[in-house]
Amino acid sequence: MPLALLALAIGAFGIGTTEFVIMGLLPEVAGTFGVTIPTAGYLVSGYALGVVLGAPLMTILGTKITRKRMLMVLMGLFVVGNVVSAVAPVFGLMLAGRIVASLAHGAFFGIGSVVAADLVAPEKKAGAIAMMFTGLTIANVVGVPAGTLIGQQVGWRTTFFAVAALGVLGLLGVAKLVPDMPKAEGVRLRHEIAAFRNVQVLLAMAMTVLGFGGVFAAITYVTPMMTDVAGYADTSVTWLLVLFGLGMVAGNLIGGRFADRALMPLLYVSLSGLALALALFTVAAHDKAASAVMVFLIGALGFATVPPLQKRVLDQAAGAPTLASAVNIGAFNLGNALSAWLGGLVIAAGLGYTAPNWVGAALAVSALVLAFVSSGLERRTNAGSVIVSGAVPETARATASRH
Repeated sequence: MPLALLALAIGAFGIGTTEFVIMGLLPEVAGTFGVTIPTAGYLVSGYALGVVLGAPLMTILGTKITRKRMLMVLMGLFVVGNVVSAVAPVFGLMLAGRIVASLAHGAFFGIGSVVAADLVAPEKKAGAIAMMFTGLTIANVVGVPAGTLIGQQVGWRTTFFAVAALGVLGLLGVAKLVPDMPKAEGVRLRHEIAAFRNVQVLLAMAMTVLGFGGVFAAITYVTPMMTDVAGYADTSVTWLLVLFGLGMVAGNLIGGRFADRALMPLLYVSLSGLALALALFTVAAHDKAASAVMVFLIGALGFATVPPLQKRVLDQAAGAPTLASAVNIGAFNLGNALSAWLGGLVIAAGLGYTAPNWVGAALAVSALVLAFVSSGLERRTNAGSVIVSGAVPETARATASRH
């Protein structure tokens, strides 16, 4: 794999850290600004909304410059947003800093996926995408726990300064290691937008929303599940989240390895396994050891869908993949927000802290159904192309010769 992928992974590590570390620092931030925990929660939802809106916006703005230069601009924006968050004297300014940083998120992963795929041979594209996303998964194993510990021991502002430093490192890595590949000839914004008329692109994005949404239906509420149901101490939650992060790393590597060989079969297996794991988690959550195993499996099976889904979008939007790739990153965050909301609804309805697992299982099954629909449509389209082109299958020729 090219060394340039390391620069992309470093940027992904910084972005993944800043996205999730705030969840462990909400009490400290709320105390500093004198706001409630739910109000401080806007720092999470505001970031997610910024990713969804920023992915297409920043990608469109970047159509006039090379992808390498746009990646550098995005990392610069990321650094500025985190510095603003670190020095913010009032809550509103910190929220603005979070939104500024979030604008870089979707476009960086979207454009970065295209760059990563272009750096390698066609049969290694999913592996290259997975290599970049490894930075995001490792952030959940190393960056988030370390950032939370620093924030609790030294101060949350120090955490955001450290994340900004990671952004500077990522920016320098992109500048030094990523080749300045020319823009694709003949590709215009209208071509990028036209990709959304492809039903396969839309189906892949819907699978992203539903499939990865299934993961966050459970993980958003994993703390009360592990403490109130499984019986873990509050201090154990951090290590359970590390276990979830290790699952993400494993799933990402597996997804990247096999998506280039058998993309759709991999989606069938991972989505089926995810739905089953989420359903079993409802029962396993009552046992400490079993619940820990489920946390790992949900992370692994959930993130095994990421490289194939991202590659599916790139393949189906071939020729003008940048905007579609970025919007698909926003789709992951849209799925996170949707599933967290649905999970909250079933808890509020009095169904218990394990009820979001059923929501997640239903979402994963829905994504699996769409995968079969997408594959069926593709086979039908390919069969129609064969007939239109005048090619006659061997069995048809043999039948005709007998008559």
